[in-house]
Amino acid sequence: MSTDTYRDTHTHTDTDPDPDPDPDPDTIHGVWEELVGAALLGTERRQGSPEALLDAAAVLTVRRRAGLRPGEAGPRPDPAPRDPRPAPPEAARRRLAQLLAGRTATGSGGGRRGAAPDLTELLPQWLAAAGRHGYRAPAALVPALLDTARARTDLRPQALALAGVRGLWLARLNPDWRFALRGGAGGAGELPAATDAAGVELLWQEGLFAERVALLGAVRAHEAAAAVRLLETTWATERAEDRLMFLDSLRVGLSEGDEPFLEAALGDRSRNVRATAAELLSALPRSALAGRMAERALACVGPEGVIPPAECDGGMLRDGVVKRPPAGRGERAWWLGQLVEAAPLSCWRERFGGLGPAEIVALPVAEGWAEELHAAWCRAAVRQRDPLWSHALLGSASAPPAAGPATASLAERAKLLSILPEGERAEWVAEFIRAHGLSEAFQLLGACLVPWAGALGEAVVDALDRAREAGSYPWSFSGVMGLAERCLDPAAADRLDSLTTTPQNPLDPTDPSPGAVAYWTEAFQRLTATLRLRATMLTELTPP
Repeated sequence: MSTDTYRDTHTHTDTDPDPDPDPDPDTIHGVWEELVGAALLGTERRQGSPEALLDAAAVLTVRRRAGLRPGEAGPRPDPAPRDPRPAPPEAARRRLAQLLAGRTATGSGGGRRGAAPDLTELLPQWLAAAGRHGYRAPAALVPALLDTARARTDLRPQALALAGVRGLWLARLNPDWRFALRGGAGGAGELPAATDAAGVELLWQEGLFAERVALLGAVRAHEAAAAVRLLETTWATERAEDRLMFLDSLRVGLSEGDEPFLEAALGDRSRNVRATAAELLSALPRSALAGRMAERALACVGPEGVIPPAECDGGMLRDGVVKRPPAGRGERAWWLGQLVEAAPLSCWRERFGGLGPAEIVALPVAEGWAEELHAAWCRAAVRQRDPLWSHALLGSASAPPAAGPATASLAERAKLLSILPEGERAEWVAEFIRAHGLSEAFQLLGACLVPWAGALGEAVVDALDRAREAGSYPWSFSGVMGLAERCLDPAAADRLDSLTTTPQNPLDPTDPSPGAVAYWTEAFQRLTATLRLRATMLTELTPP
């Protein structure tokens, strides 16, 4: 075929005969390749004009599409399973569509947030509330819900739970949504009753991973020992990453009856599985592993001082101690921390002559081992969910963080707070905010139950107001303000109304800059609007 094919075949007049009225597919493909080559090399090298090239491409594109023969139809998919859960009320459906689209409540655009609520941050709360009501996703919104879950992994559990069996059905038909098939319980759909032995066995042997995870959780909730027996039937043939996920599901309802299975898992081929098994066993104070760890830890720590282990022997390795320390950590300090973390906290009272947690933590620790020892006790208190030790390690909320009894790390303190009862947790953080302000409290607030009500909510609002009055740099509080939009009790909106107006005091030279004043005003307006929108959302989700 000549290089002038496209020019020759598309410069004839309307009276010229069609040079090839019924070309075969190979000919059309060859001409198309010529056009592509001409476009890549330039029409001046192929003795043609750009106009002729584009005309030829347009005509040939129509020919290719018009001549396309339909492929053989595939089998129709089975109908989507029925989801027996009720759909949310109509107003709530419209709200979900708005949240998934990411539109602001006022429809405003532009790069600046303004005073309109950020709907993308309200979607998790809508999903959580819908889950508490037991709703299913409206059928028309399931695709958008799956797209959102694909983009935001933090929303996947709640989004897949709402999508239910229809979401799982769609995920099998669209590769972009395949993540839902391994998304945990949310995509599992209807499960057999935990007492239906045949149904449980069939789904466990043949189900998708998401279905099997959900099934194991359901059986575990019904009878903890039955879940372990089910897991044992296929344990040897499971993939390492699946064994890890299944083992992690035993955290719920963990008891001494799980010890034989977990003790056997200490010899697993996967290092991560072994480490998880050791962690779970150390959360059982009467387990054999906890006893072994206590014996090792008590040999290292006592009233007379701290003597870290000299080596990491085979027994320690089998019990989950990691031999190689991270960069910058000494080996012996690394091993000591792991031993103390895994030892039951109850063993220390006798070792220190009957002292309680607060008294033990307050004791001086010689030779620079205090930070290592206290950090290990913090991890142990979190792992064993011990509120007495957690409270002792937190100390007084009004004391300077660096002067705390155990840890100045806000991240570690947040973990300790999560162990305290909800009321104590909120009161401790409220006292911390009153003493130190909000800039240090961001991580601690994340450990508190939502919504922030009572003393905690009042402390947050008062601290924001003080920061504004003091002329603080407003953008440094944007993270706390965003958290308040999601977590403050909606009932606080009325109290915030007085903070949504711009103060006028041109004679005071200490006033913050006009830009800062406008920011604070706008931020409080957005906070108030968001709280009221959250209250409306909850009302819309209430069954009629």
